[in-house]
Amino acid sequence: MNDSDTPKKSNFIRQIIESDLASGKHVAIQTRFPPEPNGYLHIGHAKSICLNFGVAEDYDGRCNLRFDDTNPHKENAEFVRAIEEDVRWLGYDWEERMFFASDYFEPLYEFAVELIRRGRAYVCDLTAEQIRDYRGTLTEAGRDSPYRERSVEESLDLFARMRAGEFPDGSRVLRAKIDMASPNINLRDPTIYRIRHGVIHHQTGDEWSIYPMYDFTHCLSDMLEEVTHSLCTLEFEDHRPLYDWFLDALETPCHPRQIEFARLNLEYTVLSKRKLTELVDGGHVESWDDPRMPTIAGLRRRGYTPVSIRNFCERIGVTKADSRVEMQILEGCIREDLEQHANRRLAVLDPLKVVLTNYPEEREEEFEVPNHPQEPGMGERPVPFCRELWIERADFMEEAPRKFKRLVTGGEVRLRNAYVIRCDEVVKDDAGEIVELRCSYDPETLGRNPEDRKVKGVIHWVSARHGVSAEVRLYDRLFTVPNPEGEEDWLSAINPESLEAVTAVVEPALADAAPGERFQFERTGYFCADRRDHSAERPVFNRTVALRDSWAKIAGKG
Repeated sequence: MNDSDTPKKSNFIRQIIESDLASGKHVAIQTRFPPEPNGYLHIGHAKSICLNFGVAEDYDGRCNLRFDDTNPHKENAEFVRAIEEDVRWLGYDWEERMFFASDYFEPLYEFAVELIRRGRAYVCDLTAEQIRDYRGTLTEAGRDSPYRERSVEESLDLFARMRAGEFPDGSRVLRAKIDMASPNINLRDPTIYRIRHGVIHHQTGDEWSIYPMYDFTHCLSDMLEEVTHSLCTLEFEDHRPLYDWFLDALETPCHPRQIEFARLNLEYTVLSKRKLTELVDGGHVESWDDPRMPTIAGLRRRGYTPVSIRNFCERIGVTKADSRVEMQILEGCIREDLEQHANRRLAVLDPLKVVLTNYPEEREEEFEVPNHPQEPGMGERPVPFCRELWIERADFMEEAPRKFKRLVTGGEVRLRNAYVIRCDEVVKDDAGEIVELRCSYDPETLGRNPEDRKVKGVIHWVSARHGVSAEVRLYDRLFTVPNPEGEEDWLSAINPESLEAVTAVVEPALADAAPGERFQFERTGYFCADRRDHSAERPVFNRTVALRDSWAKIAGKG
């Protein structure tokens, strides 16, 4: 993968790893990225991907991709494929080390049997509601299940019959025997296995009637893969004693160290997978890869680059304290990347016709225009010019304030990479709307300024004869408030103007854009050809980000 543009920052996790390597506790680093395939990955997962794969890479270690597929009701192969694509797209390679928790179902079952044999687990017949009631509260100790002292032999028999599919869903579970009075509720005899009939697992089919819980599965999967540092977000901090308890109770030969870090919270979006699922299933967005979504697939379709996301993750750092990251930081990272690497193109999003009355009707010219004004190595492309042009409607005013440096009635402006023109006449329809500007051009101003006057403004344009009609989707932030999850009705905070589709006119070269190719539309913003809908016959472009942060200006006025 390409190096990130942002230098690596030290953090408390890197300090732990460096200390473990220096002391000889570990001679090699092994991490893992363990997504649950019940949805698409989002920008918060990107932080975890960059951290887990990044530290392994920086310390000559290895990182596994391991799917936590223990809940077949919500998981499927589509999500597995999407996760693989996202991790690869970000620039990371797990080589041959892609695993599934389901790969370990047999050894996990044997570990559970061993816990029963050691008197550290039992089959419990309480219902899920009764188990919650017996668990107690944060201020009140739990109560022992009436099945807690069930004999080892009976629990072994019942657990084998659970596996054989003899009992209905919810009738029995296997629980660890720890401490019902523990101040940590996670240690109050947590469920290890539950019965699940009638579901087809995307890896194991209908082979299993019982499925292990996450806390039991995760630590033992880490152990089986000889993970040295198990990096998790802060919500798992209270689960760490249980992580350690399972490994200690089974006296495993390898004991990974769980380390927690703050999850990413990003302004103007939601990163709860449940809420993202609700956005998709409720039709509030088009799909998981809708360019307004904070999913990696959505960001990719919107035009974000792997480098910009890796730089963003590096820039926000790794801490132990939760915080909300400003959207401007993410948008700044993609602007920085595309400013350097995106080809420039001409596109008019709100067209107003200009007729050059002194330019010959049949004449055509072709200007060689640089693809990037600061990067000669990016080459040039031909841009056609003729008598009739399109300009942005906002680039003309009949009567304008003094600071308006674009076209006005009787005033002059330069067409980028072309001539200076003067507006001589304004044509309106019966409703009084401007439909055409009649202008004259100065043939002596191609590539040079007039000798007798100063022209300050420069505007972009597209040849009306050669321009290509294109759908341009102007994506904006999905929510109107910085913290939609803090709203009583978070769906009511959806931005009704998060998508505006306009019919634009673009220069001919843009019809040849490859799906996913990124550009700067001069003076407008950064755009990419839509990965799904764009074609030469029907060009479709998505706005990645505006040239400047208009939201900051709005906030400043508030």
